Amino acid sequence: MAPLRVFALTAAAMIAFAANSLLCRLALRDTTIDPASFTSLRVISGALMLWLLARLQQPRGLSPAGSWRSAFALFAYAAAFSFAYVSLSAGTGALLLFGAVQATMILGGWRGGERIALRQGCGLALAFAGLVILVLPGISAPPLHGALLMLVAGIAWGLYSLRGRGVENPTAATAGNFLRAVPLTIALSLLFLSSAKVDLSGAVYALLSGALASGLGYAVWYTALRGLRATSAASVQLSVPVIAALGGVALLGETVTLRLLMAALTILGGIALVLWRPARLP
Repeated sequence: MAPLRVFALTAAAMIAFAANSLLCRLALRDTTIDPASFTSLRVISGALMLWLLARLQQPRGLSPAGSWRSAFALFAYAAAFSFAYVSLSAGTGALLLFGAVQATMILGGWRGGERIALRQGCGLALAFAGLVILVLPGISAPPLHGALLMLVAGIAWGLYSLRGRGVENPTAATAGNFLRAVPLTIALSLLFLSSAKVDLSGAVYALLSGALASGLGYAVWYTALRGLRATSAASVQLSVPVIAALGGVALLGETVTLRLLMAALTILGGIALVLWRPARLP
């Protein structure tokens, strides 16, 4: 795959991932839609988009893919993500999310037998320290319940990603997992039916998040992965919190606090230290 095409696809995927944070925060802050309804509309529209893309890839028949365990991890991520953004800013939420995702995947690799060198261990400890800095009580600290929910979302997405490594057809697998997650999100909406509220703007944001930022975004990302090394694929995702924070400032009028900057530098620096591989001399 041509380097310019890989770069364009990767950039589009990272913008889509950051757009999920911006769309969810925008919907839950400025419209009347509730988190459960947002989750359901996002997952349903994402399932339809991914099913369509998978059908286009295999027009003569789509074999079953995915699993219920992966679908439950996907559902846990989507639900916790939505409820967390009731109180978190876009940048803070994205930082917590991707910090937890990367830490979960790194620990998962270690548990699976991958060796962690001293430099990587120090980087992981630094990333965890950044998460602690971000959630410690204080004037500029994010609400604890929102932060904990976003950490749960990150762990769930990390587990989902670990389960999806090495699948033969990632688009079909993701479509299958989204389809299986639909009844789970409907059950969630029924559980919160007494407080359900959906307006046109909120529904549009949820559909954009599901069909474009999630469904199409994931398909673009899986295409870009064919031209990226594993370390590059992991490292480039560190750009998402930065894009989300800048988007929150430009589009949502959010402010960037000193605590957020310190936590971002600590978390992203620690994860970069884990992922960095020194160049070997020829």
